[in-house]
This record gives sequence, structure tokens and C-alpha cells, in this order.
Amino acid sequence: MAQGDPALSLALSPLLQPLRFATRAGIERLTGLEALVARVVEQARAYATESSAQRLDRLAQSVRGFDEASEADRRTAMASLVRELGALLPIPQEISALAQPMSGGSARLPSMSQEASAPKKPAPKAPADPLSTPVLDLRGVGPALAEKLAAKGLSTVGDLLLNLPRRYEDRRTPRTVAQAPIGERSVIAGKVVKAHEASGRRRRLEVLVRDEAGGTIVCIWFHYRPSLLQRFPYGSAVLVSGEVREGYRGGGKVMHHPDVEMLGASGELVPPRDDDSFGRVVPVYSDVEGIPPRTFRRIQKRAVEEYVRFVEDVLPEPVRKRRRLLPLPEALREAHFPERFAAELARGVPGGEPRRRLAFEELFLVQLGLALRRRGVKVEPGIAFRALPQDIDRVVSALPFTLTGAQQRAVQAIADDMRKPEPMNRLLQGDVGSGKTAVALCAARIAVEDGYQAALMAPTEILAEQHARTLRMLLRGTPVHVELVSGSLSQRERDHAGRLLRSGVAQIVVGTHALAEETTGFHKLGLVIIDEQHRFGVMTRARLMSKGHRPDVLVMTATPIPRTLALTLYGDLDSSVLDELPPGRTPVATRVYKDAAREKAYGVIRRELDAGRQAYVVLPLVEESEKLADLKAATKERDRLSLDVFPGVPIGLVHGRQDADERNDEMERFRRGETKILVATTVIEVGVDVANATVMLIEHAERFGLSQLHQLRGRVGRGAAKSFCMLVTGTSGAEWGPEARQRLQTMEKTTDGFRIAEADLELRGPGEFLGTRQSGLPDFTVAVLARDQTILSEAREEAFALVNEDPDLRKPENVAVREQLLHRWRGRLSLARVG
Repeated sequence: MAQGDPALSLALSPLLQPLRFATRAGIERLTGLEALVARVVEQARAYATESSAQRLDRLAQSVRGFDEASEADRRTAMASLVRELGALLPIPQEISALAQPMSGGSARLPSMSQEASAPKKPAPKAPADPLSTPVLDLRGVGPALAEKLAAKGLSTVGDLLLNLPRRYEDRRTPRTVAQAPIGERSVIAGKVVKAHEASGRRRRLEVLVRDEAGGTIVCIWFHYRPSLLQRFPYGSAVLVSGEVREGYRGGGKVMHHPDVEMLGASGELVPPRDDDSFGRVVPVYSDVEGIPPRTFRRIQKRAVEEYVRFVEDVLPEPVRKRRRLLPLPEALREAHFPERFAAELARGVPGGEPRRRLAFEELFLVQLGLALRRRGVKVEPGIAFRALPQDIDRVVSALPFTLTGAQQRAVQAIADDMRKPEPMNRLLQGDVGSGKTAVALCAARIAVEDGYQAALMAPTEILAEQHARTLRMLLRGTPVHVELVSGSLSQRERDHAGRLLRSGVAQIVVGTHALAEETTGFHKLGLVIIDEQHRFGVMTRARLMSKGHRPDVLVMTATPIPRTLALTLYGDLDSSVLDELPPGRTPVATRVYKDAAREKAYGVIRRELDAGRQAYVVLPLVEESEKLADLKAATKERDRLSLDVFPGVPIGLVHGRQDADERNDEMERFRRGETKILVATTVIEVGVDVANATVMLIEHAERFGLSQLHQLRGRVGRGAAKSFCMLVTGTSGAEWGPEARQRLQTMEKTTDGFRIAEADLELRGPGEFLGTRQSGLPDFTVAVLARDQTILSEAREEAFALVNEDPDLRKPENVAVREQLLHRWRGRLSLARVG
């Protein structure tokens, strides 16, 4: 039966969530079911056999007209839907009950929550997924508020539930004015002794509040409605909360635009028990423009109170118990409006137990996807290369230098993988200049020794050309043929290269994405090497791999990846790290220069030029634009340097808008030493290797990311001579934010790529760190990779153990997590396997 097809089951599993909702809330509350079924069925057809295709047709037919049907007809349609679905995938027991006839003709299943407390008015119909209810449906949210929430990315109640507080304020015990420190937020209880509109340099409303100890604080509003004055009658009791500041010219203490709770005219200074802004540990959310914090808290509270019960806990119970994790609805409730964990969160514990539970689930689902990907690779038959010890020794000894210990370990691990009958899937990461190309060559030679071809795909033509040049140099004196395939080849050259590839004469093929194009064919592709893989789309990598029968895959990156991110992005790959630099390399001295001190930086370049060395000058733009008009364009800068700064010195220019021939000519002149200074954009970030270049000057360094600065710096220090990297900042003080300053200070302090990567991850987060959204990395709402290393390790351990125990997640207790997994990865699971 088709029920045994895991791919079809996975494709249909999104239908289980609305059915589970119907068992709790009643069939009559479902809307949009027909459209959902039609969409899911259409997507599932790609996995259907002839017999299951007919069942899919009946499945779609079963709910035609569902939204407009009577309750009795809905019940009949639902029973038919569940029966058809049950023939195609395992159905949880509580959903199976929907297919059973009910006495009395009732078309409704009892809801546990409704049994507990019957609503006072008929409940409105909800979408098939209640968490997708628009925020507009929340009580008190009109079109204007809904529009402001949507601008912040909060369109549904599900968005609100996952919009967690950024911190908490302890408003349980008010302070006196004397106890409230300057510069800290405090809650102060007191009575209004004066309220008036003050004039002066700025018109403002001032309210003087006196506490029980006789201390006074002035609450000030600069932007207010005239009616606000009427809220503060003399003698009324209030709670005010905000940052305590020093008054003008040292005149006492003030609060600007505080939160205020009126405690009544009775004078009782007792916070209300049920208020969401006082008398408790209060969540503080990121600001939403146009919505006061207190109003926003009330919206959040309604979402939590009315919808958190619909959140399904997908973590298997044994995992939850082993790791002592809260149930998901409780974790969300406590994360927003803490009761049980109020004291913990008030102390500023990072996230506390509620957030640990939410972060664990996010990381667990990602690791579960990686575990399934890894298992898929391991069970598929691949190529078992001989990789004989004597062959490896011959390959390594043919190199014109001795491998470092880290390189030798990597070659040995790759050879061990290639001997196995399952496809290799290994990550090779190392800092700039650590010798990844030599290791990749050894892997390619192992494939070639067995009569297979190896393909090395690089993200840019400059890098592909550099790899081809390096490989040919290292293979000098051997019969191995290296062929370059790139988009800039003429049609005649491409036709010739194509014949060499298809005949097998080209044994190692280097190229850009052109290698993955339909017109490129291979004779016997056995090894795929992907350099800087995060720069390629998933489909590009998949097309290249499809040109061989499950070839082995080696993924290389010169961007050092922090362990937490490596486990998340490449957690299904085995990993080798090159953490030693080859002998003869010298650390690069790095220094930041302000624009006014650039003559000192030019002095370093002149000194190196006099010693026969060469230099790079790197700029962020090719030509000026209105938006960044203050940046020096590369073409104008080359002319300025030639005329005013280094007259008589031959200066070249390389940028991304040149055609390949022009760019190659410029690079060749620089390699041969004909030009002494190369002005370039970040097109030289990777792949340029000129040992005689010892100086790099980076203009507007504050505009570059930390990892990019490190990659650029890696272009110097390629030889034995001492090298220099000079980070020159722009004239605009606006660029000198704390983050830019921290980036440049990090560059001065260390040349360790892994320490730099950790700092970059903390500063920018994983998406910005990778510089691309096509990496296949899911977004994180709660987890912070730089912080949650322990949680990640626990989640990974549990996820891999679960897949080992239940490889297809078919056990009843794992059905829910399988559904959530499909939703989380949105179809990326099978494709992401290609590296």
C-alpha cells in the first residue's frame, strides 16, 4: 500500500494539523480546508504511484464545498477525508475518531478546552490552522493597529506568540525615589502633588510624584495630548515606571515618558494584581512604531491567553523528560507573562527555562533534518574507491612541498571516506592560506587513479582560474590533465573543453557554475569538490552532482565557521579542519588608520615598494552612486594615486564589471610584477595569490564585514616577507558606530580566523554571517547560536539518537515532530543533502 511510501506520507502530513484542531475545537470552526487539501494534494502528486494517484483524486474530491456545507455534510466529508488519508499515511488515533459515525447526527466532536469552560458566545470560525488567525481578529485590534503590527512582521497570532520579550522588568516591589539609582529603570509608588504644563525651551507636561518617604520625582512628557493632564488629579495614587535620570542642572530626579498606572483616588499605594504592566515581572518587547508599549503588551496577552492552547507540543515525551523541558504551551506562556519563573527572569538569567525549551525545539528540528539528510547519504550506494596506501603515498610525495600535520590528517580522513561504498560527504575548512587546494588535489588524484573524473566548482572566474593555475603547477611532470570551464570561454573553446570532458581526457575539471549547466557532460564523474559552497544555490550543486552516479562530495570553505554554526549548517557532513599554516607564512600586522592619517599608511606602501614588494588598494565600489557618493570609486582612485600619491609607479585596476580577458590581463601583469600596485574591488576577496604582495590598504574599512576583512587580509602574507594590512576609515563620523569600532579592533587584535568568525557571528547573527540566504539554513526565532552551544549539543544528541531508533519517524509518538519538521524545512531536506 502507498502508506509505506515515506516521501508521500511526508508530503501529505500538513493535513494532520487542521484535523487535530478539529478534534479539539469542533469541525464547524474549520475554514479554508478545501483550499488547503487541494494545495497539499497537488504538491504530493510528485511522489504518487498510479494507485496512490487515484486515492489523491478521491482525497481532493472528499472536501469539495466543505466551507459552505451544513454540519451534517461537513461531518460526512470529514469522515471520507480521514479514511482516504488513512490509506496513504499513518493517522494518529485521536484523528481516526473523525471517521467514526456519531449518534444523534451530531457533526461535532467534543473539545477538551470547550468542556472545561464553555464560551459565553458562539466561537467564530477559525482557519484550518488557528495560529494563522490574523491579528485583526484579536479583540481590541482594529485595521490601523493591524497595519502597524504587520509592518513589524506580526500578521498572525502565531507571529505574536513567537515574538518573545527582549528583557523583563521587575515591577513587583516599588522603590522609593531615594532608592532609585540614576541610569536604571525603576518602579516608584507615590501620590500626585502637582501636574501642570510648563513652557520654556520646549513645551512639556510635568507631573510631580511624592513617595511615602517624602522623596519626589518629576515625570515629564514632551509629546502628549492635552487630555493627559486630566489623568493626574491632585492626591491620586500612581505607579510610574521608567529610566531614572538626573534633573536639569542637577535638580533632583526625573522620568521621561514613563509607564503610568493609576491606583485610584483613595491614596492606597497597592499595585493591582491582574494588571499586565505593574505588580509583576513585566515583559519588555521590541518597540512597534506607533503602538505604546502598554497597548502592545495587552495585544500580546490576548494572543497568549486565547491561542496558546492551540500550540501543539511536537517534542517526543521521552526527550522532554530526559532534558527536563517544559511543555511548549507552558514555555510560551511563561516566556511572555512569567509566573512560575518570574523570579528567575527578573534576575536577568539569559532566557531562563522557558527560553531554553523554545531554543531546544528550534535546534532539535534543525538537527533532526540534518540527521535524516546524513542517513539518506549513508544508505545510498556510492563509489568505493580503492584509495590504496601506496597510491596515497605516491600522490602526496609528488607534491613540491611537505604537507602539514593537519593536511595529512585531512587527506587520510578523505581517503578513508572514499574507500567506503557510501558517498563521501565531508567538509574541509581552513583559514586563508592553510592549504585546502593541496588537500583537494590529493582527493582528486585518488579519484583519477581509479579512472574517475574530479570536478572542482568555484564561485568566481578569478578563483576558478587561480585553482586551475595552482593545480597545473602542482601536477607539473604528471600525465594528469586539468581543464578549465568558465562562462567567459568562446564557443569554440567551450566546444573543445566539452569534448575533452565527455571523452574522459579531462581528468580534473575546474570551473564556475558553468560546470552545472545542461550542456556540460562528463565521462565518469566520481568526485565533486565545491569551494565556498554557500555562494552557490542548492539547485546548482544538485545539477552538478547529478552528472555522476552519487559521486563523493568534498565541500571546502576558507571562511572559518564557528563550531555552533558548523554543526547547524554542515551538521550532516563529516568535518576536517586545517588549523596549521604551512611553514614560511608570516602573520600579517594589522592597523587602523583614520582618514586624516592616511599619509602614514601611504608611507608603509612606499617603503615596501622600495624593497621590491607590491601592494593592493581595495575599495568597496566600482563607480560612484548617489547613495554612497562619499566613497571613492575605484577608477577615480587609481587615477588619483597615479597622479598625486605614487607618480611614476605602474598601477593596475581590477573590478567585477570588467570582461574576463581584461581582468585576466590586469592580474597577469600584477603577478609578473609589471604593475606594482593593484587597485581593486572585493573581486579579489578570494583566489588571488601573489607571494610578492606584502601590503594591503582597505579604504572605508568600516563598511566591510569582519569575515570579509579577514578574507581580504588573507591576500597578503602569502610568502615569507613580513606583511601589512592597513584599515583606513572614511571621513564620515556616522559610520563610527560601536559595531564598526568593535570589528576593526578585532582585526587589530587577532589573525586567527576562527576567533574572528566567533566575533562576527556574535555581532551579526548567522544569516548575515553567511552573506546569503540560499544556504538552506532555517531562520531562528529564539535560539542564539553564539550563546546556546550547550543546548545545541543536547538537541543534536537527541535528534541523531531518534533517527537512529526510528529512521523514518513513523512511530505514532514521532508523527507530530515529523509534520513540524516538514513545515520547518519547507522542502529543503532532500536538496540540502548535496552539500
